[in-house]
Formats: sequence, structure tokens, C-alpha cells
Amino acid sequence: MTNSPDSSNSPAGSNSSNGSDVRPGLTLAVVAVVQFMVSLDLSVVNVGLPQIATGLGFGAAGLTWVIHAYALTFGGLLLLGGKAADRYGRKRVLLLGLALFGLASLAGGFAREPGQLVAARAAQGIGAAMLAPAALALLTATFPAGRARVRAFGVWSAVNAAGGALGVLIGGLLTQYADWRWVMFVNVPMAACALALAWRGITAGGPAARGGRPDVLGALLVTAGMTLLVFGVVRTDRYAWTSPVTLTTLAVALALLAAFLRVERTTTRDPLVRLGLFANRSVAGANACNLLVGAGIASAFYFMSLYLQHVLGRGPASTGVMFLPLALAVVAGSVLAVKLGYRLAARTLLASGALLTATGLAWFGLIAADGSFTTDVLGPSIVVGTGFGLCLGPVVSLATAGVAPHETGTASGLLNSSRQIGASLGLAALGAAAQHRTGHGTTPDALNDGYALGLTLGAALLAAAALIALTVLRRTGRPTARSGNNRSLAPAASD
Repeated sequence: MTNSPDSSNSPAGSNSSNGSDVRPGLTLAVVAVVQFMVSLDLSVVNVGLPQIATGLGFGAAGLTWVIHAYALTFGGLLLLGGKAADRYGRKRVLLLGLALFGLASLAGGFAREPGQLVAARAAQGIGAAMLAPAALALLTATFPAGRARVRAFGVWSAVNAAGGALGVLIGGLLTQYADWRWVMFVNVPMAACALALAWRGITAGGPAARGGRPDVLGALLVTAGMTLLVFGVVRTDRYAWTSPVTLTTLAVALALLAAFLRVERTTTRDPLVRLGLFANRSVAGANACNLLVGAGIASAFYFMSLYLQHVLGRGPASTGVMFLPLALAVVAGSVLAVKLGYRLAARTLLASGALLTATGLAWFGLIAADGSFTTDVLGPSIVVGTGFGLCLGPVVSLATAGVAPHETGTASGLLNSSRQIGASLGLAALGAAAQHRTGHGTTPDALNDGYALGLTLGAALLAAAALIALTVLRRTGRPTARSGNNRSLAPAASD
């Protein structure tokens, strides 16, 4: 077998598998299905949370772990998934991740008690941590530069946006007209489809990097540290920030994260992430922006789902339909980013998208207990969706700019990891702030005050992301619409 798409020196479309040329379109199709499925699973359960709580007997605090279990294992193990993709072959890791994700989704649909569902969600996160960086690394290798790369990342951005936004719509429809269990079952046919496409359409090339065994200890330390950090923040509704319980929990979490950094510096194994990678300002800045964007957007989906159901009294299906304008705006923003990407620098697009999203979240923060969809939801949904869509493609391009071919899987995993960890930390912190504002009140007015505060804080996070994009990310040469090697959404030279 020669010249696989995993190889950094082989052109896209020139690879062979079983004697036939691999078509870049098939690779793009696989990556699109994978990214849609992974993004969908981040939001599809949101609308169904009240029904899940009733069906399995979750408590108020325990229910959030239906989200955290997926986001933390996904984000915490993505670095290991990216390293494994580079070390053992991207197709192999992609297939294993798809199989695990599909089986975990099936198990979650049949869960009979809270622990079983949380465990299934954690297993989904492990599968997603394997398949997401492998898929993105395949996309980067198959479309190395030029207009084809811009279009490929445009497709990736659109399905990424559509999966996250449409997840609320799909989850609402399934919950009301079928059963909440179908928010888990829906992943099974998608995983099977992606598995069949990947098995047939992607060449099983050799590893992109060779080295020692991956740093499993580092992966366990960072995942445990982040989990304990979120656990400590979430429990502030029972234990004050200054209580010995909270302080001890957070101290142990920080100690685990410090141990992770030490292990990465001293391990004799292949490090989970080469810390020198952060010397690239594009990589460091893009991941910082991504973490803040993930924190703000994930919290917005959560708060607006609860606002529509608990304050405005909408049903699951109606709530899902009301998210449709936001979903369409995200897709439109992603398409617009591709069009503007031929003329504007990636950091300019990222900063503009973050500022627009911050504006929409601040508008969301004006929600009222006696509000309505047309006055309190529709307008800010369009603004938030468009801004978020503008961010997606540029942040991917910036996060892989100047990265050596053998580290693209690691860089891809790092980018996805920052988004998911940001989502979990953001939801924990903003959720704790909202709960503190709400207190023990359960009236629409009390709940509305808490949700409004959370959304306003989310706007502050997006404004901070825009500031980082403008100050940390370096200015690149302005691309032209006629350039055949457009650099705005393609990797720039190393800083």
C-alpha cells in the first residue's frame, strides 16, 4: 500500500486503496458525518433533561452530569485521541472511535438508572475523543492548501454548527413525539453510516508519527483534574466558595493539573502534548479563544432551553423549533466566513464573530419573565448564530497554523479539547452563578433572573475572546479573492 492520506507528503486524491484511487469527496463526507454526530451529541440532550430527570430519578445536581460526563471525557481525552491518531493511524483510530460511540449510544438508550446513563455518556465522550481528532487530521491532510481547503473547512464548519444547533431541535422533537431515549438511539445509525463510509473510502495508511508509547498517565491526570474542578464548582450550590470542602476540592484539582504539566515535561513516553506547541502564538491564541467561545455558547444553549420551558412554558418540541433560527444563522455565518475568508485575515473574522456573538448574548441577557419568542428570543438568536458561525472556520485554521504535519492530530485534539473543556467549565461556573442569583426560588421571575445573569456573563466571555483574537493572534497578510493559495483559512507560517 502506498501514499495514504495519513502521509504528510502525499497529495489529496492520489492515494490508493485496494487498487482504486481514494476520492477526497468521500473523506469529506466521512468527516462531515462524524462532526455532525459529535456536535449533535453536545446539545441533543438539553431539551430532554426534564424528562430524563423524571424517567430515571435524577436529582437537580446530578442531572448536570448528563452533560458533564460527555464533555469532560471528550475534552480530557482528546489530546490522547489526537496522539493516538498520529501514532497508530488515523483510519484505525477513527473506526474504533465510531464503534465505541455507537455502542455507548445504544447502551445509554437502554439505561434504567442514573449511573448507567452517566456511564454511557462518559463512554460516548471517550469514543468522540478518538474519532473527532482523527477525522479533522484526515481533513487537514487531504486538503493541504488553496481554495479546496477553504471549501473543505467551510463544509466542516457548517456541519459542526448545524449539529450543535440542530441538536436542540432534534432533541425536542424526539423527546416529545417519541421518547427521551431516542436522543441516545439517534446516534446509532449515524455511527454505522460513518463507519461504512470510512471503511470503504479512506485508505488505511501508516502512522503520521512514530515514537514511544502515548502518555496515558497524562491523559488520566488532566481528565481527573478537570472533572474534580467542575465537581467543586458545581457543588458551590451546597458548599460556599470559602468552605473547606470547596477549597479542598479545588486545591486537589489544581494539584492534579500541575502534576499533568510536570508529567508532560518529564515523561519518557511520547508526551500527550508537546508544551512547546504553545510557543506558536497562533495555536495558543486560537485555543484560548476556543475555550471562551465554548464556555459562552454551551451555557447559552443550556440557559435558553430552560428559559423557554421553565419560564415561557413551552413544550420540548416547541422549544426545539424555536432554536431553528439560531441553527440556520450558524450555518449562514459559516458560509459567510468562507466567502469573507478570501478577503479577510482569519484573526479578523474570528474577532468579528466573537464580538457579534457577545452582542447577541448580551441581548439574550435582557430576557423577561413575561417575554415572548418574538421579543426576547428571535432577534438575539440570529445575532448569536451568525457570530458563532463566523468563528468556527477561522479558529480551526489558526489552531493548526504552522504545525508540523506529524503533529496535526495533536493540534486537532487540542482544539477540540479546549472547546469541550470550556463548555463544561463555563456551564459549571455560569450555572453556579445563575443558581446563586436564583436562590431557592422556583417562580418564573426568580428563574428568569438567574438565566439572564448566566447569559450576560457569557457575553463577557465572548468579548474576552475577541480581545484575545486582536491582541494575541498576529496579523497575517491580507488574502485576495483571486489567490489560488488562500491563507486566511489555511495554515499560516509558523510564528
